[in-house]
Amino acid sequence: MASQRKLHGTWASRWTFILAATGSAVGLGNIWKFPYITGENGGGAFVLVYLLCIALVGIPIMIAEVLIGRRGRQSPINSMRDLALEAGLPKFWGGIGWMGVVAGFLILSFYSVIAGWALHYVFAMADGSFQNITGASSGARFETLLSNKNELIMWHSLFIIMTIGVVIGGVTKGLGNAVRVLMPLLFVLLIVLLIYAVKQGDFMAGFNFLFSFNADKLTWNGVLIALGHAFFTLSLGMGAIMAYGAYMPSEASLSKTVITVGILDTLIALVAGLAIFPVVFATQGIEPSAGPGLLFVSLPVAFGNMPGGLIFGVVFFVLIAIAAWSSAISLIEPGVAYLVESKRFSRLSANILLGFLAWLLGLGTVLSFNDWAEFKPFFGMTMFDFLDYLTANIMLPLCGLLIAIFVGWFMRREHVRKELHVESQAFFDRWFWVVRYVSPVLVGFVFIMLLFGDQIKALLQGLFG
Repeated sequence: MASQRKLHGTWASRWTFILAATGSAVGLGNIWKFPYITGENGGGAFVLVYLLCIALVGIPIMIAEVLIGRRGRQSPINSMRDLALEAGLPKFWGGIGWMGVVAGFLILSFYSVIAGWALHYVFAMADGSFQNITGASSGARFETLLSNKNELIMWHSLFIIMTIGVVIGGVTKGLGNAVRVLMPLLFVLLIVLLIYAVKQGDFMAGFNFLFSFNADKLTWNGVLIALGHAFFTLSLGMGAIMAYGAYMPSEASLSKTVITVGILDTLIALVAGLAIFPVVFATQGIEPSAGPGLLFVSLPVAFGNMPGGLIFGVVFFVLIAIAAWSSAISLIEPGVAYLVESKRFSRLSANILLGFLAWLLGLGTVLSFNDWAEFKPFFGMTMFDFLDYLTANIMLPLCGLLIAIFVGWFMRREHVRKELHVESQAFFDRWFWVVRYVSPVLVGFVFIMLLFGDQIKALLQGLFG
């Protein structure tokens, strides 16, 4: 494994890994989804349930995934292959690495298109296009962007170039230097936006939306949402965290490092909510929402109608672009690492090849919003909807489930203990019990509900009324 460590290098410090892993975890979901689902599902009550889910699913499986990466010291594909052989398991288990790398690549292909929207809005906000804009005009402007395939391709291409431009530099000069700049910048921009929200927005309305303890609004469906988001928010099951774990210094405490990443990811999502929703509530006629409608319709209206809003709107969309960029570099790195290790590619040629293929596949997502909007050959879904469904509902939870089972049941316990690098036997015993029994059951539950939730709910309603 030493040769692989020399081939790829290691993070300069434990904190570089923390910044890289946090950058991978913090993406569009933290900003356009988590704050909204918190407010809609009980506020403080939802946050408590979510933190419990993070403790039982997110952090235990993230520790397991980083542990595999550090033990294998290679790309996820080769690490899983070698560790499966080390455990005396059939080749099937090595497929976990392939599944994660392919899932990350597929996600990058459509994620870069959406990130391109954020790049467009940085410049659109800066040129004053949203000054005093109405909700109807903002919605029409967003629809015009989606219908313009040439402009979408331009921004998609730029974002892919930005992504491969970082990863070409390698672990230390590329990824390491990038996250040491991007993540502190993201934190600073988030604090600037929070101060603006306090001064110009309806801060108490936003705070109450997020943190009022409304246990009556927390349903079993809300618990399922918390459970699912606790898994997806940490970029689990897509090879990125396993690849980053391969570059982690041997002496670093894995458990403390991962817990720090989990705390930072959750904190950034909550602060993002406190920066966003006071701005939304301060503007007449805008309702809180999630997804593209919040980012690309509602917030431009809010910023366009507030004092100094255009300047802080630019800051906001720069923040969005940075969050997407730091996630995207982690999506392409596992595949690049594999090509460098096993196919004798240089980092330059590996990045160009995978970047081009992701760009090419991303054209299908671009066309899903215009020319191919009515073309739904994938089980009644557009190409974008199908890739999103395939990765989020099948590949990622299945990969996370298999990682928990592999580490909890098949890796030699002495190897797990050595890589975890903890001083407390009590902590190891508790974590090992959770990753062995609790995490697989909960992720399996998420997996089943994602695939068959509607049918199960209909069956239960038929049985119990």
